[in-house]
Amino acid sequence: MTATAARAERQFDLIVIGAGPAGAAAAHVAASQGLRTALVDKRRFPRPKLCGGGITGRAMSHYRDIFEQNQPNVPLVTCRDLSFFAFGQDLGTDHNAPPLHLGMRITFDAHLVALALRAGAEDFTGQTGALDTSATALDIAGMRLTAPVIIAADGVNSPTARQLFGSAFDRTKIGFALEVETPEIAPDKPLRIDFGAAEWGYGWRFPKTGSTTIGLGGVMSRNTDMKAALAQYLDRLGADPTQPPKGQFLPFGAFRKTPGRGQILLAGDAAGLVDPITGEGIAHALHSGSLAAQATIAALKAGRPETALALYQQKIRPIHRGLQHAGMLRQIIFRPQFRRTFIKSFQNSRTLRGEYLRLLAGQTEYAPIMRHMALRLPGFGLKVLREI
Repeated sequence: MTATAARAERQFDLIVIGAGPAGAAAAHVAASQGLRTALVDKRRFPRPKLCGGGITGRAMSHYRDIFEQNQPNVPLVTCRDLSFFAFGQDLGTDHNAPPLHLGMRITFDAHLVALALRAGAEDFTGQTGALDTSATALDIAGMRLTAPVIIAADGVNSPTARQLFGSAFDRTKIGFALEVETPEIAPDKPLRIDFGAAEWGYGWRFPKTGSTTIGLGGVMSRNTDMKAALAQYLDRLGADPTQPPKGQFLPFGAFRKTPGRGQILLAGDAAGLVDPITGEGIAHALHSGSLAAQATIAALKAGRPETALALYQQKIRPIHRGLQHAGMLRQIIFRPQFRRTFIKSFQNSRTLRGEYLRLLAGQTEYAPIMRHMALRLPGFGLKVLREI
C-alpha cells in the first residue's frame, strides 16, 4: 500500500491554501454559497504579519461587499489628514480626505479567518502539507484533502506558485520592504507618504492604536542598502534610526497574466496583485480572493471545474488593467526626466490630488490620473493615451 493510499481522504468542493485576506475572502464567499471549503494555513491565527496595515476606502468597500459588515471589529485608527512628500519636497497636506483606516494585521487577519470559519469553512490552519498538482489534492497530517479546484493565496513567497511556475516571483521586478513599530502614539499626526524615500519606492508613517508603523519599500534591484535608507528615513522623521527592522518581499505590480494553472488559481500576493505606486495589497487581496471563489462557484455549478481559471482570469482583468496603468504612472513619478513635472502637478493641481485621493477611497481608477498627466507630458502622453 502506498503512503498516499494509507491516508484518510477528505473530499471538498474547494481547498483554499493561505488564510490571509485573499484566502479568508475566498473561503468566506465559497462557504457562504454552500461549498464544502477547507481553509489551510501553516500558521495558526492570530499571527504577526509584516504590513503597513493601511486599509483604504477601496479595501473597506470590498470588505463590506464580501463579509456584509460595515467595518471590521478590530482596533483601527481613522486618518483624514494625509501628508505627501516626493524626493524630499513637501507636496502639502490634505485635510478631510477620504478616510484611511490603519490597524495591525495580527488582529485584522484573525478577524477575517473567524468570519470565514463562521460561514462554514473547515479549519485546517496551523498545518502544512504537500500539494499534488496532478490530482488537486493536499496531503496534510495523515490525511489527503481533495477538491476539483484549489485557490492558492499563500503569499508573495507562494510555494504553490513555485511548484506551478518554478519561482514565486521575478527577482528583477520584485520589491522589498522594511518597517519598524515605534512606541510613539501619535494619532493626531497626519498619515505620511514619501515618494522616492527609496529608489523607485516610497516611505510611510502610519499612526495606529498603541504605536506608529514607519517603513520603506522599493524595487529591490535598485536598492543595494535598504537598511541604510530606512535608518535615514527614521532619522528624518525624528525616530530612533537604530531600531531593528523586519523585512518582506513586495510584489510591486508584477502580476501573473495567467493567475494559475489547470484547476489551481492564485490570488492576492501569490498572483502579484500589489499596487506598484502605493504598495497597497489588502484591497486587491480581498477582491481577487472573492473573484476566485465566484469563478469556482460558477465552474462547479456548470459541472466544469476546468473552466474556473478562465472565468477567474476574465473577472480579474480590471485589476490587471489598473495595475498596468499604475506601472505606467510609476514611470512618470520615478524617472528623473519626468520627476519635476510630477512634483509640480501634484503640488499645484487640485484635480490630480483629488483623483489620487479618490483612488485611495476606491471611487476611481488610475485612468483619469493617467489622462491628466498625459496632458502635461505630451511625448509620454501619446503612449499613455494609446494604453488607456
